[in-house]
Amino acid sequence: MEAKLETDGLSRVIDGERVVDDVSVRVRPSTVVAVVGPSGAGKSSFLRLLNRLDEPTEGTVFLDGTDYREFDPQHLRRRVGLIPQDPALHPGTVAENVAAGARLGDDSIDRERVSTLLSRMGLSGYEHRDVADLSGGERQRVSIARTLYVDPEVLLLDEPTAHLDAETEARIEDLLAELIRDDDLTCVLVTHDTAQATRLGDRVVRFADGRIVESGGPAEVFA
Repeated sequence: MEAKLETDGLSRVIDGERVVDDVSVRVRPSTVVAVVGPSGAGKSSFLRLLNRLDEPTEGTVFLDGTDYREFDPQHLRRRVGLIPQDPALHPGTVAENVAAGARLGDDSIDRERVSTLLSRMGLSGYEHRDVADLSGGERQRVSIARTLYVDPEVLLLDEPTAHLDAETEARIEDLLAELIRDDDLTCVLVTHDTAQATRLGDRVVRFADGRIVESGGPAEVFA
């Protein structure tokens, strides 16, 4: 099966340090690749390279077999969406934040789509709420809806349940699992939680010092 997303010799050097070092990995369609490893291993740096939030020093990424440098960066980020660890919502209402993806193009705000996405997030009726009044779990769900608004083909998840209490973490994880299944999404998940990687990941890659040091199914990697 052809890869949906593939990296070839992907590297990033900052002040002489190779924070991502010669990473080659294939992500097949409709699968979840979980990226694990200690803090400072290069996991989040790797994720940011996948939709050109950062630029690689060496190597490249292919989306559906095409070098991603051939795409306009804004177009690329509509197809490869990132859900960050920190929701980083803008001041304003929930609806304004969900529709922020429309600013990447010339689209007008689709009020019906905003309402549908919020319903999927369990946030029906939240359109006019100020994001400053939301809980941590609610903010993360708004962040997920914002990323889904532009209908991405690939979802990049950077520690999506970090800093949440156990009950909220479980709810967000269940929501993500449902979205991945129902929307047939291809995902790269960065997580420090090996149990989460086992529950959500079809395949696991372990990072150390910016490199992949182990790859395989969850049972194999975590044996």
